[in-house]
Amino acid sequence: MSESTSRWGADALAVIDLGSNSFRLEIARLRGNDYRSLAYWKEPIRLGAGLDAGGFLTETAIERALTCLRRFGAELQGFSPDRVRAVATQTLREARNRNAFLVRGGEALGHAIEVIAGREEARLIYAGVSHLQPSDETRLVIDIGGRSTEMILGQGLQPLRAESFAIGSVGLSVRCFASGELTESAFREAQVLAAAELEEALVLFGKGRCEPDWSQVLGASGTVGAVAQVVEAAGLSSNGSFGAAELRWCIEACLRAGHVNRLQLPGLKDDRRNVVAGGLCILYTLVSLFGIERIEPAKGALRQGLVFDLGERLKLQQHEDNLDQRDPAVLEVQQRFQVDRAQAGRVRSLALRLHGRLDPSAEPERGLELGWAAAWHELGQSVSHHDHHRHSHYLIQHLDAPGFSQDQLRRMALLALGQRGGLRKLETELRDEALLWQLLALRLALVKCHARSAINEEFMQVQREGRRVRVRMAKGWANAQPQALYLLGEEARAWTKLGLVELQVEA
Repeated sequence: MSESTSRWGADALAVIDLGSNSFRLEIARLRGNDYRSLAYWKEPIRLGAGLDAGGFLTETAIERALTCLRRFGAELQGFSPDRVRAVATQTLREARNRNAFLVRGGEALGHAIEVIAGREEARLIYAGVSHLQPSDETRLVIDIGGRSTEMILGQGLQPLRAESFAIGSVGLSVRCFASGELTESAFREAQVLAAAELEEALVLFGKGRCEPDWSQVLGASGTVGAVAQVVEAAGLSSNGSFGAAELRWCIEACLRAGHVNRLQLPGLKDDRRNVVAGGLCILYTLVSLFGIERIEPAKGALRQGLVFDLGERLKLQQHEDNLDQRDPAVLEVQQRFQVDRAQAGRVRSLALRLHGRLDPSAEPERGLELGWAAAWHELGQSVSHHDHHRHSHYLIQHLDAPGFSQDQLRRMALLALGQRGGLRKLETELRDEALLWQLLALRLALVKCHARSAINEEFMQVQREGRRVRVRMAKGWANAQPQALYLLGEEARAWTKLGLVELQVEA
């Protein structure tokens, strides 16, 4: 594990939350479960309002985001990559030009940005809340973001059920209150839209419908925090908690103002003025649908969950057996799709050994990705043996696996797609040299493990000089394995045809 040389100290961790309304950077220190925030920045970027009718982020919104990320990047000087994690949520899950943004955003920040799935966002939100506000009660945690709402049923530190719904304060405000007019008809329309999106959550989280039933409701992040500040400043609540009566009071104040420019809710910050109506409609809908008496503001949120998650990853890296918190999810998926785990294990072990020779300076995460891709490379067999690599590609790309970002699943899906057949289908992607060496290691391991029986890994050795790779097989191996020798020859021809690697086979 590398050490940070930043001004915050060797054990500091940094997380960036690229939300649909605000971007946040938090620098914190973890000692055991003791969380200490060292610094925090928040900028109201309103990225979610920057999606045009075609689903593309506008250049104006992108420039706002990049300017903020450059400022954040300046604060991250001296942090090693394994002590920084930057994640993006619903807006970039939706944006059709997200990949181009991620490249520019990563360059501005100085660190890679991941897009996480909605359920993964929910899991991390619960991690932040449950660590900073521990309790043995069964709780319902709600987080209303700019373009999504996360709901989590949990007990102690364990999330029992988590879901994400594509409705948030920014998106709903843009749709129903775009002109700034705060009218009864606009509020009715917004509440109908919110109910249409959230009604299906009743089956998962409704009082009396989930097991165990929740006894407390906590609200995390900006929307709930903003309303809590308003009701407390207005003298309606002593601790920031609220229910239907307080929400009606806020909505009536909006109606009296008639326009966001005239809205003077006590305690409401200026950056929340344009999106508070949408947030109030979602909260009132949730309270009404679920029969919630009180929502209490939570102490933790996504960024704190990211810190605890990152700390756990770093701690596990110190174990000699290279445990990772994502390994249980890998095993669960193997079991779900009835993968031949013995074969997957052989391929994984050899692929990792070959990768260590082909790309010895690779980041540790690249090796983990390769290992997991090898563990899942035959998921598609559960659909059809024919073209199973294409089925594996689809399944991996669309998995909801705890701990994995959408970008990481996409890389692993590409490795599954490229495990067999021609390489032209990945010609553009293989310009990424890290992916190239991962794929070559996987394909060579699959050739060696072709017979689906125990192997001697030492029978295959690789040596690389630049883009020239020599594969040497043990003496006498070719006579015993003519089919595998043929496949090695086909492999060499495939790479030569692509022109990216010169593969030489000695057997």
